[in-house]
Amino acid sequence: MSYMNEQRKMIQEVARNFAMSEVLPIANRLDPERGEIPMALRDKMAELGFFGILIPEEYGGLGLGAFEYCLVTEELARAWMSVGSIIRHSTAGSLLPVDMMTPYQREKYLRKMALGDYLIAFAMSEPSTGSDVSNISCRAVRDGDSWLLTGNKYWCTFADAADGILVIARSDQNIDPKRRFAGLTAFLVEKERGKFPEGMSGQAIPKIGYFGWKTFELALDNVRVPAENVMGEEGKAFYMVSKGLEKARAQTAARAIGLARGALEDATAYAGERQQFGRPIGDFQAIRFKLAKMAAEVEASRQLMYHVCDEIDGGRRCDKEAAMVKYLATEMAEQVASEGLQIHGGGGYTTLFAAERYWRDARLTKIFEGTSEIQLRIISDHLLGKAKS
Repeated sequence: MSYMNEQRKMIQEVARNFAMSEVLPIANRLDPERGEIPMALRDKMAELGFFGILIPEEYGGLGLGAFEYCLVTEELARAWMSVGSIIRHSTAGSLLPVDMMTPYQREKYLRKMALGDYLIAFAMSEPSTGSDVSNISCRAVRDGDSWLLTGNKYWCTFADAADGILVIARSDQNIDPKRRFAGLTAFLVEKERGKFPEGMSGQAIPKIGYFGWKTFELALDNVRVPAENVMGEEGKAFYMVSKGLEKARAQTAARAIGLARGALEDATAYAGERQQFGRPIGDFQAIRFKLAKMAAEVEASRQLMYHVCDEIDGGRRCDKEAAMVKYLATEMAEQVASEGLQIHGGGGYTTLFAAERYWRDARLTKIFEGTSEIQLRIISDHLLGKAKS
């Protein structure tokens, strides 16, 4: 089955040319010094419509689906995963589904999001809460026609430079402990770029990769949010986030595949240039077989991603398959990136080559958007039913 039509081929070509000519040189220059994604690059992405891929045409977006979203993501991530990730921050890719916004919110935000003029960060995890959403403790208390948010959030990437932060907080404190995933509400905290709103402070978390932007620990002390900024139904944030997980996991797989492709392409080029014992190292079977295996694994993951995207765009449930592609692609990316670094030898362990960047960033893909262990749990629950508590 061929998933590619002429429109998709054109979108892929545009994204690939942009990634290789515009993004890659910037990544090679800024990542080693932990520089941030330039605003000028974001503006160029906006001109190409990358922030509006999933936004309906009536609001200035492209009105396309998960397939095109992941096509563009793979190309951008091949150059710099951080740039492949920033397109999530218009409608958070899927964490803020358009159909769960009120008509007022769509009019207010979507046109600006499609232009890249309104980007959001996502604050769900907490210092003691990762995948176990039921343990979120950040509190939301009603105060007249607004809410007051108090608590701590962790792993909030882009919190400083975003125009708003989508905060998941507990709005109902009297929920049955067995149903603690209920009672969570999503609040859009609006802010000025480069600053935090009144009552919020942030401290950058030191990371070993995913450069180009900062990731924060946030402290909220009675941050006031208008009631009209409740996104989705009150108490139903868990369902809102869950609704978008299939698309989000497919997009994470696309990021991992892009990284792996970068590692493969760079290692292939290096194998043709690097001379040892009087000939290119690409002439040696050990290197040739490494590259062949890497290529096969990248393509296998890509084809599964295409299938998952096709299922999502067809409106078919595929949470098991989305977990599978997220698991396989991210595990593959770390291994392929590691082999790419090995082929570069000692040079791969320097910042003179992008091999180490692919390796560092690939390692993260196994953690965010649900760890590999979480994906295995989802898959096994489909196969065996949920384990008895």
